[in-house]
Amino acid sequence: MRVNRVTITIGGLTAVMPDALHFAWDALTPGTVVEGAVLNVVEVPARSRCGQCGTEFEHDQYDRICPECGNFMCEVIAGNELRIDEVDVDLPGDVAGGSADRTES
Repeated sequence: MRVNRVTITIGGLTAVMPDALHFAWDALTPGTVVEGAVLNVVEVPARSRCGQCGTEFEHDQYDRICPECGNFMCEVIAGNELRIDEVDVDLPGDVAGGSADRTES
């Protein structure tokens, strides 16, 4: 088996830094089945919905006050994601005489 690509999603509130993740990937994958595989990182910005006026807005980790009405009781609706979305692999023996691409989601 050979891994070609891994796609992950990280939210802006997870404190996972994409640069650090790529650095770790490059340092830890040599000599493994993921050596040479591409790491795709999808970043999701933090978004909240105001509990008073319903406004949806993007924000940073600490500033969750509604820009429309100033309410601080807002529900986070995006930004907590941390998941593996896709792993693209070649499995030996899938096709006679070679390998085939298979994506697991």
